[in-house]
Amino acid sequence: MTVAEKIRSGRTFIGIEFGSTRIKAVMTDDTHSPVAQGSHEWENRFENGLWTYSLDDIKTGMQSCFAALSADVSDKYDVALETCGAMGISAMMHGIMPFDKDGRLLCPFRTWRNTNTGAAAAELSQCLSLNIPMRWSISHLYQLVLDNEPFTKDISYITTLAVYIHYLLTGRLEAGIGEASGMFPVKGNSYDTAAVERTEQLLAAKGFSQKLSDILPQVRTAGESGAVLTEAGALLLDPTGTFKAGVPLCPPEGDAGTGMTATNSVRAGTGNISAGTSIFSMLVMDRLPENAYPEIDIVTTPDGAPVAMVHCNNCCSEIDAWVRMFGEFAEAAGIEKDRSALYEMLYGMAMKASPDCEGVTAYNFLSGEPVAGVENGRPMYFRTPDSKLTLGSFMRAQLYSTAAALKNGMDILFEREKMTAERFTGHGGLFKVKNAAAQIIADALNTPVSVMTTAGEGGAWGMALLAEYMINGGECSLPDWLDRETFCDMQSVTNMPDKAGSEGFASFMNRFNKGLDAEKLLGKENFDA
Repeated sequence: MTVAEKIRSGRTFIGIEFGSTRIKAVMTDDTHSPVAQGSHEWENRFENGLWTYSLDDIKTGMQSCFAALSADVSDKYDVALETCGAMGISAMMHGIMPFDKDGRLLCPFRTWRNTNTGAAAAELSQCLSLNIPMRWSISHLYQLVLDNEPFTKDISYITTLAVYIHYLLTGRLEAGIGEASGMFPVKGNSYDTAAVERTEQLLAAKGFSQKLSDILPQVRTAGESGAVLTEAGALLLDPTGTFKAGVPLCPPEGDAGTGMTATNSVRAGTGNISAGTSIFSMLVMDRLPENAYPEIDIVTTPDGAPVAMVHCNNCCSEIDAWVRMFGEFAEAAGIEKDRSALYEMLYGMAMKASPDCEGVTAYNFLSGEPVAGVENGRPMYFRTPDSKLTLGSFMRAQLYSTAAALKNGMDILFEREKMTAERFTGHGGLFKVKNAAAQIIADALNTPVSVMTTAGEGGAWGMALLAEYMINGGECSLPDWLDRETFCDMQSVTNMPDKAGSEGFASFMNRFNKGLDAEKLLGKENFDA
């Protein structure tokens, strides 16, 4: 059967993911391969001291992205996109969208990026004896109550971005369990009832009388069905009326869940590391940690397995700035070298340098880094008097700095909680140069790191896989289905930990941690005064 015939007969699956800078749609066929895609660029807005996206941006962005997907289908296969086997919605996790009983948004969407919820997160963490991050939905809700926002009395339900889009398309207020676990703590296949009770008491003491069970979305796990695209949802998605109602939708998931799915990291002992502007690791666990740590977020896979997440705000931005500067030097010297070749050359020199960076230490903190206890970031580098500063040692230190805060967070899991990992799968811009960042992180975490060479299209592809799993998974578990159906022929390159590299990284971390006080002090200085 041709791809065109599969599209006509609905043997395709669509995933749409709302990222921070791009909305992307991917269509796969029944071989799990991407056959068409569309995208729409967008940017968050900083309004009244908060990061947000408007409702118009959300709706028109979705329509633009879907129109681009439809156009790609038409251009490639000369077929009108009228249906598919199933679809799913994903988005950046956390944040809050509060609505009243008439469906009116009571305040602009507050995204995960906002850090005005420190007081709420601290009180909730203490009350629940769990780490409740500032970006979680419950932190945003409690902060609204602490701030005495007058509209809180009118809140009928709250959503994340993915839950909101899913609700618009299906009329069902529900969240995949991975997405739900970034709204409020979960236990089993639902919200933690003991945590719900304690939180409701905390909220009631501040004058908020609504029950969390009434305002939080229902929790669904991967493979659960029931939601379908309504007539109104179909017209919202495709105002031309070409795409028809009745398509099944799988539970909406967050970008963490789709990242785990797209890297086949949903089985206990596996994990993935996403590295771009920020860097975070997800380790699927066979048990919960014995203690709570502010550096560790506990979320779940799309099928409900517990996951330890270490999220660091800073990764590639500083090393990218250095590569741009070296590119300026090359241009001034009359040397033509495109950006990709420049990265290859500089990362290659880094990997040939001494594993301990010969006494050179770097900090890549452009913003605060909670995992390292740094409130305000300042890029910094130092070297010991007996160090040997070379281009290779400097670039290796910069590469090390991208994973240093992550290393400190993961050490909590490995050393204090005695967790283990079979492997991590790396994805994102940091891993584009072969055998550089993957080797460094393998050395840092003393764990194999694989990078897929035939992977799909990121989170939107992962969402399409979850949509297909709902239809074709049967009684098979999500980890088994992904192993058997999707990743059995997936090609990857695996970097094994190297003893000299691990020892060199440990030497770097010793200097890095000793110098953190200087980094913190530098962040307290106001150089603009």
